[in-house]
Amino acid sequence: MNRNKLSLALAALLLAPAATALAQDASTPAGTPAQKQDNAQNAKQLQTVTVTGSALPRIDAETPSPVTVITAQQIQRSGLTTLSDVVRAVSADNSGSVPNAFSNGFAAGSSGVALRGLTVNSTLVLIDGHRNANYPVSDDGQRSFVDLNTIPLAAVERIEVLKDGASSLYGADAIAGVVNVILRPGFKGVEATADVGTSQHGGGFTRKATLLAGGGDLDTDHYNAYMSVQYEKDNAIWARDRDFPFNTTDLSSIGGPGLGGAPGRAGGTDGAIKPSDGSGLWQPLRACTTGPLVTDPKNGSWCRYDAANLYGQVQPEMEQGGIYGRFTVKLNDTTKAYLSASYNEARTWAPRGPRAIQTSTPNNTNNITLPVGNPSNPFAVPALISYNFGDIPDGFNYDNHVARVVGDVAGTAGDWNYDAALVINHAWLDTKQYGYISYQGLMDAINSGTYNFANPAANSAAVRASLAPGYDKTSTTDMDTLDLSASRELWDLPGGPMGLGLGAQFRHEAQNDPTLNPNFEFQGLGNAQTKGSRDISGVYAEVDMPLLESLELDASGRFDHYTDVGNNFSPKIGIKYKPTDWLALRGTYSKGFRAPSFAENGSSSTQGFVTYTPPPDFQKAHGNNAYVLPYALSEYTLANKNIKPEKANSLTFGVVLQPADWLSASLDYYNIKKSNNIVAADTSSALANYYAGLPQAPGVTVVPDLPDPDHPGALPRPAEIIGSYLNANELKTTGVDLDVQARFTFANSWQYISELTGTQIFQWKIQFADGSTQSYVGTQGPYNLSSGAGTPRSRASWANTLVAGPLTVTGTLYYTSGYKETAADVGVLGLYDGDCLSTTPDGLNFPSSCHVGAFYDFDLTGSYAFNDHFSLTASVMNAFDRKPPFDPANYAGAGINYNPTWSQAGLVGRFYNLGVKLKF
Repeated sequence: MNRNKLSLALAALLLAPAATALAQDASTPAGTPAQKQDNAQNAKQLQTVTVTGSALPRIDAETPSPVTVITAQQIQRSGLTTLSDVVRAVSADNSGSVPNAFSNGFAAGSSGVALRGLTVNSTLVLIDGHRNANYPVSDDGQRSFVDLNTIPLAAVERIEVLKDGASSLYGADAIAGVVNVILRPGFKGVEATADVGTSQHGGGFTRKATLLAGGGDLDTDHYNAYMSVQYEKDNAIWARDRDFPFNTTDLSSIGGPGLGGAPGRAGGTDGAIKPSDGSGLWQPLRACTTGPLVTDPKNGSWCRYDAANLYGQVQPEMEQGGIYGRFTVKLNDTTKAYLSASYNEARTWAPRGPRAIQTSTPNNTNNITLPVGNPSNPFAVPALISYNFGDIPDGFNYDNHVARVVGDVAGTAGDWNYDAALVINHAWLDTKQYGYISYQGLMDAINSGTYNFANPAANSAAVRASLAPGYDKTSTTDMDTLDLSASRELWDLPGGPMGLGLGAQFRHEAQNDPTLNPNFEFQGLGNAQTKGSRDISGVYAEVDMPLLESLELDASGRFDHYTDVGNNFSPKIGIKYKPTDWLALRGTYSKGFRAPSFAENGSSSTQGFVTYTPPPDFQKAHGNNAYVLPYALSEYTLANKNIKPEKANSLTFGVVLQPADWLSASLDYYNIKKSNNIVAADTSSALANYYAGLPQAPGVTVVPDLPDPDHPGALPRPAEIIGSYLNANELKTTGVDLDVQARFTFANSWQYISELTGTQIFQWKIQFADGSTQSYVGTQGPYNLSSGAGTPRSRASWANTLVAGPLTVTGTLYYTSGYKETAADVGVLGLYDGDCLSTTPDGLNFPSSCHVGAFYDFDLTGSYAFNDHFSLTASVMNAFDRKPPFDPANYAGAGINYNPTWSQAGLVGRFYNLGVKLKF
C-alpha cells in the first residue's frame, strides 16, 4: 500500500498521545523527529484501526471527513474533569447544547452536545462505535439525546468527534456529526488518582477519585482484564454568594425591572391580603421575613421577595460515579473476543424557591380569594391573597442510572475482517418532586381554613403535606443492538487496493416517561409524558477507491427500516486529493435523516415554560405595572403520529496544509440544509395573531390569562399556547472550522506545542412554508430551544503547552462571541423590530445596547512527575476570574442574569484544583 509522508505522519498522530491540551484534528500531521521514526510501526498498527466515519481499516488516518481526536493525555492536560466538559468545549458545539447548570429544565440533571447548533437530537453519541440508551427524559419534552454525565473519563482512551453528516454508516441522528467515545481496549498495572477543588468565591467544593487496575497480556497470557472505577461529588454554588447583578432579579438600581410593583407578581411576598371589593389596599399578614416592607399610596404594603437571591443556584449539587469492567481473550492468532459491563449513576439535587399561590396553569389562581370566616381573613368580605409557601421546601431530586453490557467478537476469515457485537443498554431515571402545590389541596385548605397563612409556624406537617404531597416517578429507555460488520480488500487500483466494507444493524428502542403531574394536579408544574417503542433494521456498505496516488474516492450508503416511520436511504460520497505531500483537499456530500423521537410521534404531550416579556405597546396599555413584567409563558404541545422524519443535505470542503514539519493547519467549510423540520406551533405567529385579534392557524390556541386587576378592560396577557408537532420548515446553517498546530522541540527534550481551534457560523436560519425566514446566528434565538442560550457566531480555544522533563504546563484560552439580545422565534423581533427580550419598566431596551458581550476565560494547569510512580497535578480554572457577560433574558441560570451554556465558568469564578496520581 502506498505510504506518503503526509499519510504516515497522520497515522502517527492519531495513535500517539499528542502533546497538546485541546482537541486535535485527525487530519493534522505530526512533526517531531521521534514521531517520524515510529511511522512504520504506527502504520502497521493502523491496518486494524477504523476511524470514526469510515467502515474500513485504514493506514491513512486522514479521511475525506474532518475528525477531531481528543486523547486521554490531552484531557488530563486540559484540567477538565468530566466528559461533559471535555466534549462541550469543542468549538463546534453550539445552539441547543444542554449544560448541567440548567437545573430547571425538562432534562435537568443531564448534559448534551449539539454539534453545528442543530440541537442535541442531531448529534449521535457512541461508545466504541455502538449506540447508547438516551436520557429517559427528553430535552424540552421533545429531543432525545445521550447524557454525557453517565460516561466517566477513567477508562477513556480517546474521543473522536466527526464533524460531518454520517447517516450513510450510522443511520438516524448523525445529521450534525458523531461523538465516539473510545474506551481502553486493555490495561496492565494500577493507576489511581485523587483530586479536590474549590471556588475562590465560595461553594462548589469538589472531590474526585479514580482507580484503574488490570492484568494479563494478550500475546503471552491470551487474555487481559481490567476494571475502572470513578467517583465525583460537587457541592452546590448559591447565587447569594456571588456579586450583583448575578445574585438578584431586582435590577431597578441599574434601570431594569424590580421585584414587582404589587404583591404576588414578579417580586412575590411573605403574605398579603386586601378586600376583594376594592375598598382597601394590600396589607401584610405578618412581619416580613423575606425582605423589607414596601409601601406605596396606590397598592398598599407588602413584603419584598427576591427568590433568585434566596434560593437561586449557580451550580446544583451533583454526584457521579461508575464502574466499568472488560475481559478480553485471544482465541487464536486471528480472533479476539471481549465482554464488558458497566454501571454509571449521576445524581442531581435541585432545590427551588417556595411555590406561590399565583399561577396561570393548569388552573389560573392569580385572583384567588380567602372566604369570609377563614382564620387568615380579617375582613367581612372575601379577601384577595398573595402568598409564597415559605414553610414548604420545593425542588427536584434526579437519580439517573445506566447499565450496559457488550459482547464482541472480531477476527479474520480468509480475506475478510469481521466484527460482531451485541449491546444491551438500559437507563432508568428516578425523579422526586416535592413542594409543588396541589390545586385541590390548596382549595380545600382555603375553604376549610386548615392552613394558617398569617402564622405558617402553626401549620402541622400533615397540613403541609396535604398542600404539597409530592410525587415520584421512574422513567426508562432501552437500546438493544446487534452490530455486524465485515471488510476486505478487493483489487489494486493505481493508488492502492480498493476496500469494501459491509454491515448490518438490528436494534430495539423504547422509552417510557410517565407524567410528573398526573391529572394536572400540581400548580405551575410543566408536564411531559412519553411512551413508545420500535424496531430498526439497517444495512450499509462503503467502497474506498484510491484512483491515483494523489486521489481517493469514498462512497457509502445505508438503508434503514423503522417499524413506525418506514424506510430511508442515506448516501454519501467523499473525495480527497493530495497534489503534494504538504497539501490535501477534501470534501463530502451526504444525505441524512433524523427519525422522530417518541415524544414527537408517540403517545406523548409536553407542557413547558419560557420567560416572556410582553411587547412595549402592551406594557403601556397596562400602565407598565407588575402585570407586564417578565413571567412564565406556558407552551403545550401534543405528539403527531403522522409526523415524518427530518431530512438533511450536507456539504463539506476542506484544505489541509503542512508547509513545515513543525506547522500544520486545516480549514473546513460546512453547509447543512435540513428539511421537514419537526417543530411545535409557531410561537411568533401565534402571539402576533393574539395581539392583533386575528384567528389562529388550525390546531393552534392561545389561552389568555385572567384580566389585569388594575386595567380589567385591557387585553389580558397570553397565558398558554397550545399546538402540536408538525413538519413545517427548512433550516440552513453554514460555517467553517479552523485548526492550526505548531510544535517545537528544543534542547534537553523541551517541547512547546500551540494549537488554535475555532468555529465561525456564517448563517443559521429557518425558512417557513410561506417563504419568510428567521435568522438566529449572532442572536439569543432560537429562544424556545432548550435553555434559550442563543447562537453565538464564533467559538474558539487556544492551548499552549510547555513540556520540560517531568514538568508539563498548559494554558488554555476559551472564547465565545457575544450576541444580540433578540430572538425571532418568540415574536419580539418579528413583531417589534429592534426590541430586546428584556426591557425596562418604560419599555426601553435593557441593556440599552440590546447586546450580550463576549466571554473568554483562561485555564492554567500543570503536573510534575516526581518519579515513574507519583505525580502531582494542579490547576487554576478561570485564572483571571473573568465575570460572565450580563444577560437578563436567559432563563437557564436560575434567573440570575447570565448565560450558563457559554459562561458558566465566569460565575463559578476562579477555581483551584489539586490532585495526586499513583501508578504501578
